[in-house]
Amino acid sequence: MSTPVLSVVVLSWNTQALTLACLGALFAESPRHPREVIVVDNGSHDGSAEAIAAAFPQVRLVRNKDNRLYAAGNNQGVALATGEFVCTLNSDTEVRCGALDRLVDFLREHQTHGAVAPRLSDPDGSVQRACQRFPTLLSALCFDSWWGTFWPGSWVQRRYLMQDFDHLSSRDVDQPPGAVFLMRRAEWNGLGGFDEQLALFYNDVDLCKRLWANGRRIHYLAEAEVMHHRGASTKNFAKMLVIWHKNRLAYYGKHYGWIGRAWVRLCVRLRIREERHKIERRTQGDPGRRQAELDHLQQAVRELWS
Repeated sequence: MSTPVLSVVVLSWNTQALTLACLGALFAESPRHPREVIVVDNGSHDGSAEAIAAAFPQVRLVRNKDNRLYAAGNNQGVALATGEFVCTLNSDTEVRCGALDRLVDFLREHQTHGAVAPRLSDPDGSVQRACQRFPTLLSALCFDSWWGTFWPGSWVQRRYLMQDFDHLSSRDVDQPPGAVFLMRRAEWNGLGGFDEQLALFYNDVDLCKRLWANGRRIHYLAEAEVMHHRGASTKNFAKMLVIWHKNRLAYYGKHYGWIGRAWVRLCVRLRIREERHKIERRTQGDPGRRQAELDHLQQAVRELWS
């Protein structure tokens, strides 16, 4: 077997059918750039590891006993990589023919760029508008809250989510979709990969932030397409919202210092008050349901501040 140019790392957690489809798409083409595929199964209990081993014996399969979450699992896979380039690929994706070759070609031809990502599409072919600008202190206040529903908060939201970009053309961006992300392995290792303190969320934002801080540009390549089923692994993760808030606090603390962390804690407290108000409004006339939802919220709050 020739030395791989590209190492593809696929992280799998209880997405057996999607992971098999992801691998099927990878091996359905004959790539111009030789590649190796590394699958890290994060303690799945749906038979994913056994099914992968049976259907794709050519992949390098790592079987974790438990879920090490996104950052650590991907770092584990990249540590085994041998290619010049490395691509972290979500298990809920299916690469279109030639997409990864185009990403490798781009980085080989553009030495000033540190990373590149493709256009993501829904199963029906419509484009996913997933690029974002780096989060600011104002976007921390406006995202997923009452403050983002009217101007100027709505403008902050639109700018943060790059709603002014149709995602049909190629351009440099702050943060492309994290579902497919390709960079030089030497540069990944030099940066230390994903920050494992950002276990499930904001690790890709942080990596992009560090690349740009080092003067390395990041490109969104619309000519390369990858189909993406949105959020297949995280949608069933029970503690997702708590971890999201914890990772957001860690990100802002890392990049904005104590002021950023204190500000986001205030934003979270305002969001909790907003959620209590929503519960009280929608459960009028049903005190039993109201108490159950308030208790659930309080439990989440205790976990968040623990």
